[in-house]
Amino acid sequence: MVQQLGQLPMGWLLTALIIFVVTTGFSVGRIRAERYLVSGRHKFHSRGNYHGYYVAMWGLLPTLFIASAYILFSRAAIFGWLDSELPEGFRQFSRAELQSYLEAVSAAARTGGYTGADRIFATVTNRYLELSGSLNGATLGAMVLAAIGGIAYARRQVAPAFRARLKVERGAEAFLFLCAAIAIATTVGIVASLLYESIRFFAQVPITDFLFGTRWNAQTSAEFGALPLFFGTFMIALIAMLVAAPIGLFAAIFLSEYASPRVRRYTKPLLEMLAGIPTVVYGFFALLVIAPGVRAAALGINSLLINIGITSEPLLAAQPTSALAAGLVMGVMVIPFVSSLSDDVINAVPQTLRDAAFAMGATKSETIKQIILPAALPGIVASMLLAVSRAIGETMIVVMAAGQRARISFDPSTDLTTITVQIVALLTGETQFDSPKTLSAFALGLVLFVVTLGFNLIALRVAQRYREKYE
Repeated sequence: MVQQLGQLPMGWLLTALIIFVVTTGFSVGRIRAERYLVSGRHKFHSRGNYHGYYVAMWGLLPTLFIASAYILFSRAAIFGWLDSELPEGFRQFSRAELQSYLEAVSAAARTGGYTGADRIFATVTNRYLELSGSLNGATLGAMVLAAIGGIAYARRQVAPAFRARLKVERGAEAFLFLCAAIAIATTVGIVASLLYESIRFFAQVPITDFLFGTRWNAQTSAEFGALPLFFGTFMIALIAMLVAAPIGLFAAIFLSEYASPRVRRYTKPLLEMLAGIPTVVYGFFALLVIAPGVRAAALGINSLLINIGITSEPLLAAQPTSALAAGLVMGVMVIPFVSSLSDDVINAVPQTLRDAAFAMGATKSETIKQIILPAALPGIVASMLLAVSRAIGETMIVVMAAGQRARISFDPSTDLTTITVQIVALLTGETQFDSPKTLSAFALGLVLFVVTLGFNLIALRVAQRYREKYE
């Protein structure tokens, strides 16, 4: 019986129980309030719905607290109990090996794939199910008792003079504050983890060697010069923005100022469909279509330059994968980020500005150039920033179309790599978080964070400057 409890789908059960508690609490609170209303002898401060919300809130809070504790700590608690009960022979395992063994036990318990395993493994798995079942049963029972207690307490508060609406508003305010706090805490946690691991890395590798070194070979040797990664990242992002910025901005201008309602109705959704295409599809397109075209064009340029006598050797590398191919496809991918946001910002410019410009004899193109674009500049800059951030963080297209060789080359037909590609490569497979190889991924992530923060500060400055001018 206990082992069967250990196999319960706790995610679904917790969700169903929370929904049931909210529904029951709301019904209990509203029914009790309506009993007072039916009598007609009392004047309520708040409507019956608010009393229902109040009771549901008190039933939900302790339930959510217990469910959150279960989600966060149940796995670690079970592993701790199981670790303390393992035979002495397991003490010879390292912490990593023991954790891997317990993970295998957990996976076998979920899938039932331990019946044919060795006797010790099956015994440990059965014990895991027993501990999991005990914890699951205790959690569900505690949630039910906590919900009943919360609902009972809140139900006694329901009265004509009870200010349920104010209590619910304060609860909603506290919930919104909690969401904001979680977002801030998550950001602080990410930054703190990046800083901590980066400091550990820079304790082993000098920061100057990392930032200004020109040789990167973290996989096989201790060469952590990240300058080729920075170069490849910004080169591919630059090529992408050279494609996305003008096409996206001009498309936004056309849709907002020149296109008829019918054309806009069909063109804008088709343009935004580009954002919904998986990046792996873009990668296949870049590898199979764009990269061969870039290579053929590079070979043609080399042949032409040699034939006319400008050079005696090929000038372009003409690699099967290239930064130009990845940048071109990545530019197409981020066009919707520029066009859609810029279109919304341009449409948000007051029509009175356009009418005033037309009344003074300005043409449509003059109005767009001198009135609309300056007024919409903060939003356009924000769209460009979003597109740049998306391009810098892209991985799949670079892996498939640009290669993974870290080097500095201004030849767009050669293969390059980026920071994100190397982060994925460093953190894939078995990793040791005390080695410079793994810690270098956090240092690269810190660099990306600083660069993105810089872009945000620049965009904020531009937005503040022009908003004061045109508001």
